[in-house]
Amino acid sequence: MLKDLVEYLVKSLVDQPEKVSITENQKDAGTLVYELRVAKDDIGKVIGKRGRTAQSIRTLLSAAGSKIGKRTGLEIIE
Repeated sequence: MLKDLVEYLVKSLVDQPEKVSITENQKDAGTLVYELRVAKDDIGKVIGKRGRTAQSIRTLLSAAGSKIGKRTGLEIIE
């Protein structure tokens, strides 16, 4: 469910949605970390000015994760 949320948000932002890749990793018992990969040209759109877009995505992910009792994180990988 959370992976789908991140995928929907990111694919709405980028020019090449077919190159969006999200991997879900379990760090601890209650922590999920999502690794996000996008096309090189789209990295700036996902990060945004001063990281505001990335921070907004992290905030939404955290809010959705707290609803199901999970801590979440988002790593944007180049």
